[in-house]
Amino acid sequence: MLDHIGISVSDYPRAKAFYTTVLAALGYGLIMEVTPEQTGDGSSAAGFGKDGKPDFWIGSNAPAGHTHVALLAADRDAVRRFYDTALAAGAADNGPPGLRPHYHQNYYGAFVLDPDGHNIEAVCHTPV
Repeated sequence: MLDHIGISVSDYPRAKAFYTTVLAALGYGLIMEVTPEQTGDGSSAAGFGKDGKPDFWIGSNAPAGHTHVALLAADRDAVRRFYDTALAAGAADNGPPGLRPHYHQNYYGAFVLDPDGHNIEAVCHTPV
């Protein structure tokens, strides 16, 4: 069900250094960083995990306490259904269905804000 989770941090460089050190004790490392140029909104993000897959993300894109949860979708149609259904149920758009190649070439996701402002994503990693 869960693909990855992300939390917002108040001081990105400090949090990145903290999690790089602390997660190493569990065998996890920094897998990927997303730059402000890639996000387009001036934020930065760091993904930690192992075996090349980032599962735990920190980001500077929202006030501390904001949560991001990505739910694994079976295919791209499911991502679109999730997005349409969420909007119809009262969620706010936070990124329509589409490819996000700055993560990887087959990353297809959609983002909504739930009624409490949490960023909920559906994501599919498989090619069309």
